[in-house]
Amino acid sequence: MNEEIVPKEAFEEIEKMIASAESVVGIDAKKTHIIIIHKLLEIEKRLKALEDKSR
Repeated sequence: MNEEIVPKEAFEEIEKMIASAESVVGIDAKKTHIIIIHKLLEIEKRLKALEDKSR
């Protein structure tokens, strides 16, 4: 089974956003963490809204 976890277009867009030629590992770790934390905060807000709606 060879299913994509992240669609190719989204993968390539994210890859461009976090890429860094200056980094040994090829990504900007700070930018990567900021994107992850931002997305988690968005998810948390949506979850809270759903929880509030179901009460």
